Amino acid sequence: MFVGVGARRVRSLFQAAKKKAPCIVFIDEIDAVGSTRKQWEGHTKKTLHQLLVEMDGFEQNEGIIVMAATNLPDILDPALTRPGRFDRHIVVPSPDVRGRQDILELYLQDKPVGSDVNVNAIARSTPGFNGADLANLVNIAAIKAAVEGADKLTASQLEFAKDRIIMGTERKSMFISDESRKLTAYHESGHAIVALNTKGAHPIHKATILPRGSALGMVTQLPSQDETSISKKQLLARLDVCMGGRVAEELIFGEENVTTGARNDLHTATELAQYMVSNCGMSNAIGPVHVKERPSVDMQSRIDAEVGRLLREAYERVTHLLKKVCFSTMTPFANIFIF
Repeated sequence: MFVGVGARRVRSLFQAAKKKAPCIVFIDEIDAVGSTRKQWEGHTKKTLHQLLVEMDGFEQNEGIIVMAATNLPDILDPALTRPGRFDRHIVVPSPDVRGRQDILELYLQDKPVGSDVNVNAIARSTPGFNGADLANLVNIAAIKAAVEGADKLTASQLEFAKDRIIMGTERKSMFISDESRKLTAYHESGHAIVALNTKGAHPIHKATILPRGSALGMVTQLPSQDETSISKKQLLARLDVCMGGRVAEELIFGEENVTTGARNDLHTATELAQYMVSNCGMSNAIGPVHVKERPSVDMQSRIDAEVGRLLREAYERVTHLLKKVCFSTMTPFANIFIF
């Protein structure tokens, strides 16, 4: 919709629909015109108002079915989603393992597939993937097969595609000094060792110090099955894994030689701790409450204190774990990384 002409476009749309009735009007990304009105300028309010008028009842629009899609249902104007306008709300979540298998079989049906490809195994190893991710996985694998001159898709090519989606594109040409590579290896070893020795942590999918995307290295974890809910033990395990890299740097190279490489880990850990305290009621000091977006000064101070406590406790647990388990094994453990 262009600025200032949105309402006119909506009228034209429904006039055309009346002439074509019976028909379906489908509006993709309806949040672009249907967000809560307090967020909008005057001319965009007119667009939403006109859409509401056109959808008010269906006596004057007999034979017209209006459908819409959005990834942001929470920001839609309540007047738009009430019965009489959109009567049915259908949630389309990411597919479960059976859904992923069906989608993969659909995308692979017109491609030659090698005998070593186990579609069910791929579906089980891609929790959280949606249909677009799975289509991209098959396309990347097909391109890889074409580059290699293969006449069939193999399991290794599909694994390559999965890693590229999860971990990012390899940057093999990037120059990294031996000292930086060594530091990265110990940093990622810290993450991996904590993940291996912490109850509730997801299994490790792959660990690498080959730069991918913007990262110099990474340890990726995948749940062994689709998750419908997450326990406090699992969230605390995630906090510990986040702290593993920073603690490993400190123990091996000294406190004054820790690097900025852990900044994303600390950001993730802080957001996770805030989520546990503010959204999940996982703090005895705050209690089993869901804190509103803009809490009082006193409540925010208490939340900050609890977040700090969770992060400090995670740091202490990881320090104790690495000192106890890893000093004798950290150097050989670093040899597992993929160069």
